[in-house]
Amino acid sequence: MESLLPPLNNALDSLVAVTSAALPRAKLLETKLSVPIKALDKSFVQLLVEEQRLSLQVPDIGNPVFIDFSSGKYDHRRKFGGGKGQPLAKAVGMKQGHTPYIIDATAGFARDAFVLASLGSTVTMLEQSPVISLLIEDALQQEEMDDEVRLITQRMMIHHANAIDFLSTVQERPDVIYMDPMYPSRDKSALVKKEMQALHQLIGPDTDSEELLSVARQVALRRVVVKRPKGAEFVGNQKPSASIQSKNTRYDLYVNS
Repeated sequence: MESLLPPLNNALDSLVAVTSAALPRAKLLETKLSVPIKALDKSFVQLLVEEQRLSLQVPDIGNPVFIDFSSGKYDHRRKFGGGKGQPLAKAVGMKQGHTPYIIDATAGFARDAFVLASLGSTVTMLEQSPVISLLIEDALQQEEMDDEVRLITQRMMIHHANAIDFLSTVQERPDVIYMDPMYPSRDKSALVKKEMQALHQLIGPDTDSEELLSVARQVALRRVVVKRPKGAEFVGNQKPSASIQSKNTRYDLYVNS
């Protein structure tokens, strides 16, 4: 699959070994990503390498971005997200006696994948950005993680892959394929979350969600779920079987009979 991936987005300028102890890890990533190690420079997009943590520095969005499943929004959604009664869980068809196996075809920062895994599903995540994939992999391998969170992350697996290519050759068909295509940039940058800004810089605009949806509908055993902003057009003008609404989000369901 590696040969089918697009080259690393030019947005990533370099790696930074934050401490001397992190230099061996940085050198391994330098070879893997073909991106040089440089000094810290906040005017560039840089991957900050520590012994136990990777984070992404993007100019003008504040503190570096990293993934920590034990804190912040991840922890809040796990504890207070509404369980299997929340719209996301309903969209993927979770109910008593049925916990679907899910492929998240557009993992991003793995927020929704973590929620789905916290509700019992095994989730295979696909992410075409090698940098975002590394951030997810790093988060899954964190040693300082409480037992409950560790049990959740053990149900999550990340693949650095182009989703269309991966699904076209997948061996184990999932019950559900989940898609969260890149939302268009908003006019006022203050309204865009810093994680979304980082994704836009590293991945660029959505260009293949229509093709991805068509492939996903052929592969999923039960349904494809597409997350959209409330009021947005259907992906590829493909009318869903049904939709589930939340405050700012719509989940379009493509159910296989």
